[in-house]
This record gives sequence, structure tokens and C-alpha cells, in this order.
Amino acid sequence: MSIKNICVFGAGALGGALAAKLAASHGSEITVSVVARGSHLDAVQRKGLTLFTAGAEVPVTAQVIATNDPSTLPKQDLVITGLKGHQLGPAAEGMAHLLKDGTRVLMILNGIPWWYFHREGSLHAERQFQELDPGGKLWKLVGPQRIVGCVAHQGAEVSQPGEIRLSNEGHFILGEPSGELSADLKDIESLFVRSNIGVRLSQRIRDDIWSKLMGNASFNPISALTRSLMSDLMADDALRTQIGKVMTEVKAVGEALGANVGMSVEQRLEQARQIGPVRTSMLQDLLGGKALEIVPLVGMVVVLGRVAAVPTPVSETLFALVSQLDRENCRAGT
Repeated sequence: MSIKNICVFGAGALGGALAAKLAASHGSEITVSVVARGSHLDAVQRKGLTLFTAGAEVPVTAQVIATNDPSTLPKQDLVITGLKGHQLGPAAEGMAHLLKDGTRVLMILNGIPWWYFHREGSLHAERQFQELDPGGKLWKLVGPQRIVGCVAHQGAEVSQPGEIRLSNEGHFILGEPSGELSADLKDIESLFVRSNIGVRLSQRIRDDIWSKLMGNASFNPISALTRSLMSDLMADDALRTQIGKVMTEVKAVGEALGANVGMSVEQRLEQARQIGPVRTSMLQDLLGGKALEIVPLVGMVVVLGRVAAVPTPVSETLFALVSQLDRENCRAGT
């Protein structure tokens, strides 16, 4: 796989951080473009992407091609999406403009992705969910065969338009839905290594999805409902108990569907104690008046719990509460 043209579709916190690192590391060797919008796009067009990495005193500023219209860009070798789950469907046609034979699409997603059962190997193989891909637009226009799965362990926030701050060194886990260590996967890994992006490959990317979802399905909605930092959530015994109950449900659903989560609830809680005073992505979106990423993180735990015949009462409650919070937040912003 020859990677010369890369488009980051959705250059917010994580997408923008990757775009900045890729552009800064390769100069004219690789053309990096981004699809963004609003004041963030304006700032990137005027000044480039400025990235503050954890522990570094001097930021990196990278120049990239920036647009809000993907049809103005050439076909790409690699598309990296930094969009949240609920933003992907409306962007499917725009992404389709960037695709040619052999284009791979690396999707940085929290929660259960729309392609989850592609080449999964069980009775559920190739099963699609309207909750994740209304009308099947992503399945038809992008295609699950192009997907490289990605689980991000990287704290990031757009601190102001055109500027991104990373809260830790972080890393990205990449995997083919089939579990193969393909040549394409290894080429993308090499690209990341050369760009000083932490990366490891996984032959069981769904295990990594569920492992991270233990945290996302609990911390994100509870932080949004309480407007609390991670450190505050972990300092409260009652909240920590509810977080543990959600993690238990997520682990049970994932394992019923064949995943090896590999981490106990106690271990996951202990890991979270080390994170510190960080705002979750859902809390960032709530405070910014943006629509919340609910279905992939919380709703699909409930949906897949029903598929696997695993009760998820606490997740059901959280899903109802945070869905109403989202409706009220969106109404207040109109």
C-alpha cells in the first residue's frame, strides 16, 4: 500500500492531532488534507494546526490543506475519520468522494462501530444495525471491506480554534475486522511509527473495543449527567459504585458475544484513578452545546445485551437519562 495522500475527515481533537503529526513528520513526502468546519476550519486555513503534546514546552504547528468540501480534494490512499458515531452517516457521501480502488478508511471510534459484525465469524456475521448506520449509507457508500478498526487511548481537546492539546502520550490500537495482520495494516503501522504516533496492532480488535467501552459506557454518560471531571467521579464512592455496575454489564455483554475483555472491573477502576482531572469527550460536547455521542457508547450496550440475552438495567437507565439530557441540551442551543 503506497500512502501519499491522506485525508483526515473530521479534524477535531483526535483527528486534528493525527493530521498535525502526520504533516509535521513527512513534509512534502505526503500530502495531508483535513475536512473541518466553522471557526476551527478558519483557524487551520489561516494558521495551520497547532499541537501541544503532553510534557512538551514548545508546540508543533503543521500546515495542511483544509476544506469543508471533500469533493474539492483528490482521491486518497488513506482516509482517517475523526468523527463521532452520530456524525458518520451524514458524512458518508462526502467520504465516498475520496475513495478509489484500494483506499483504506481508518475509523477512530468510541463504542460499538457500524462495521462490528463484518467478517466477525459468528452467527451474527455481517449483521447491520440501523441504530449505528441509518439506511445503511456507510455500509453501501464507504463499505466495511475498506475499514481498519481503531481504538484510541489518547486524551485530547480542542482548546481553541486551530489548537489541540494532548493530555497524555497515548497510543492507537489498529486491527482488521478479519483479524489478519495484512500488508495494509503493517503499512499504516509504519506510517504511524515514522510520525511519532504510538501504535500497536491487534488480531482481535473487538476485544480492544469492549475493553475501552467499559470506561466509555460508564464515565462518559455519568460525567455528562453530573458535569464532573474524571478525578471527581473516582473520588465519589456512590458514583464509583454505579460506574462499576455499568462496567460489569458491558463486560458481560462483550463476553457473551465472544470477546475476551481481559480486564476485571476492579482493574479498570484502578486504571481510571490514574487519569486525573480530565473532561470526558461527552462532557466536552455537552459544555460546548454539541450533540452527544450516545448510541455507540451506551445504547448499543443495551441493544447487544438484548441480542446476547444479558440484562443491562443500569445501562438502560443511563441511556434514557443521557438521551433526554442531549435533547434538552440541543434545544437550549437552538
